[in-house]
Amino acid sequence: MKVFYTTKGLQEALHVTPIENAIGFVPTMGALHQGHISLVEKALEENSTVVVSIFVNPTQFDNEGDLDKYPRTLEEDTKLLAKTSENIFIFAPSASEIYGQKITSKKYDFGKLAEEMEGKHRKGHFDGVATVLNHLFRIIEPDKAYFGEKDFQQLQIVKKLVVLENIPVTIVGCPILREEDGLAMSSRNKRLTEEQRRNAVFISEILRKTAADFSNKTVGELNQFAKNAFAENEHLELEYFEIANVKTLKTANKKKEEVTYRAFVAAYAGEVRLIDNIALN
Repeated sequence: MKVFYTTKGLQEALHVTPIENAIGFVPTMGALHQGHISLVEKALEENSTVVVSIFVNPTQFDNEGDLDKYPRTLEEDTKLLAKTSENIFIFAPSASEIYGQKITSKKYDFGKLAEEMEGKHRKGHFDGVATVLNHLFRIIEPDKAYFGEKDFQQLQIVKKLVVLENIPVTIVGCPILREEDGLAMSSRNKRLTEEQRRNAVFISEILRKTAADFSNKTVGELNQFAKNAFAENEHLELEYFEIANVKTLKTANKKKEEVTYRAFVAAYAGEVRLIDNIALN
């Protein structure tokens, strides 16, 4: 396993490495957990060479404080990846290595996909995500790239990105990995206090309850239940709860038989913003 800090170094290594079938790519912002490792393991199963990027992308943060506080644990991340496989290339560039002297986002037209949920609450977020991924895809030239479904809206945006930019990569969505109590694994969990961590499991409990009741309650009833439950919880502040069409991400007002739905949540535990979602039908 090797760590590369420059595009030139990584590309030279990829060029001399025998590629038996494909290059798999797992983009991350570090602070790795078993959710990330599950993506890496999937990539290792399907590709002869795997690149894991570790880069806290400044252009996808709409809150400077959130960017500053985002955990950066490269040494620990490297050790965790080494335990997974020695056949991994780690790409840990600086912001200037990716963007040059001007760290800005390209503006994209993702249509309605970027206007719902995260798009409403994090202006410019998806432009930042798409910009850095466009750079990384062109540097690494992977055959497949792996993303977790916890960031389900992001997954849909990335699928749209590769079409808009004509990038020849297959985007692979992978299931959400959860802690034993149900909390979705996230790098942001490392910022939670012990009490916040205990209280955060409420998010997945509400999602599971929504899924269990989906067949016998209306969308309005499910929305009201979730919003009332969060209103009564003094430990978490709800930003949004949405039931949406998985293809368009458009918020649902009522159920349609031919449509597949997911429930989405964003909530704050203190200053830490957590998101999660669950399949409903």
